[in-house]
Amino acid sequence: MTNPTRTLGDVQVSPIGLGGMPMSIEGRPDEARSIATIHAALDAGITLIDTADAYHLTATDVGHNETLIAKALASYGGDTSNVVVATKGGHLRPGDGSWTQDGSPAYLKQAVEASIKRLGVEAIGLYQFHRPDPKTPYEDSVGAIRDLLDAGKIRQAGISNANPDQIRQANEILGGRLVSVQNQFSPRFRSSEPELELCDELGIAFLPWSPLGGISSAGDLGDKHPAFHTLASELGVSPQKLTLAWMLAKSPVVIPIPGSSRPETIRDSYSAIDLTLTPDQVATLDAA
Repeated sequence: MTNPTRTLGDVQVSPIGLGGMPMSIEGRPDEARSIATIHAALDAGITLIDTADAYHLTATDVGHNETLIAKALASYGGDTSNVVVATKGGHLRPGDGSWTQDGSPAYLKQAVEASIKRLGVEAIGLYQFHRPDPKTPYEDSVGAIRDLLDAGKIRQAGISNANPDQIRQANEILGGRLVSVQNQFSPRFRSSEPELELCDELGIAFLPWSPLGGISSAGDLGDKHPAFHTLASELGVSPQKLTLAWMLAKSPVVIPIPGSSRPETIRDSYSAIDLTLTPDQVATLDAA
């Protein structure tokens, strides 16, 4: 049986992707477990892996997650030709635990070249502007992404942490070629509903980051959201699996990218594609 897919620009990918951040920042596991997690995701049928050059710990290991993913793909025994690695640029970690921004065209073009080398590709499958930079006009940052797309350095273009006006502006600057918006969205973080609805209207993929509430909260999802706990118990599934099924049911443009650092958690997450919710169940969770 062929696994279901969802549309990401001009390619089809798995309805749920793998977020790589937990494998490279604070509390990251050893490399062997991370590679086992990526291989488990590939075994399950995941064909979208999300990363960023900022997923690292210190100032000396910039791009740690990109390098890790490239190593895992290279060591995987099966075919990975249909796997899309989506990376991002414009968000930085100086090494002191803080997050900063640099959306200048010069930086983004330099960052893409570095990501290409770390990923070992000729062109990046999906490149996303990570976060608006208050110091740089948004049109300049997105203009740089357009230039990279035109130059063939990236195959597809997306944005992250954007509001509806920025989505429309980016799509216009890119000449209608914006394929994805990656925003935070979860049972506890619902303020991206307008962006999700706009992406549904425009046919642009919406990639929820931290769909389970974030690294420190994912395990407590059921405790913090009783409606999800109750329905998950009735259905005999984990609250995490139910949450992802709820997101998939909201719109065909939604492609959640739960972060994971253990094989068993990404397998459970991906199994949400087999859980079909009724309209009443979706409405109950929407209202929770």
